[in-house]
Amino acid sequence: MSQITHATQASTLADILERVLDKGVVIAGDIKVQIADIDLITLKIRLVVASVDKAKEIGINWWEDDKDLSINTRFKKLQDENNLLKERLVKLESARDSV
Repeated sequence: MSQITHATQASTLADILERVLDKGVVIAGDIKVQIADIDLITLKIRLVVASVDKAKEIGINWWEDDKDLSINTRFKKLQDENNLLKERLVKLESARDSV
């Protein structure tokens, strides 16, 4: 009598996510709103799910130049806001002292 063995491979969510991010996934679709064969709205949806390394490898790096996502821009905004607050504080203190 021969013995039957079955190979099983279990994948956790982390394993699947790692594979997806390593390889990358592209989801594309178009949505059209028409009335009487006249296009009113066309939406083109493109979604890329990948790791940062994989995205850079395929030439996608828009976040590096996006001023709203750049840490330098956020730091500059905070610095400017801090300077304005300091100026206001100086004005308020000098107005209080002159009374």
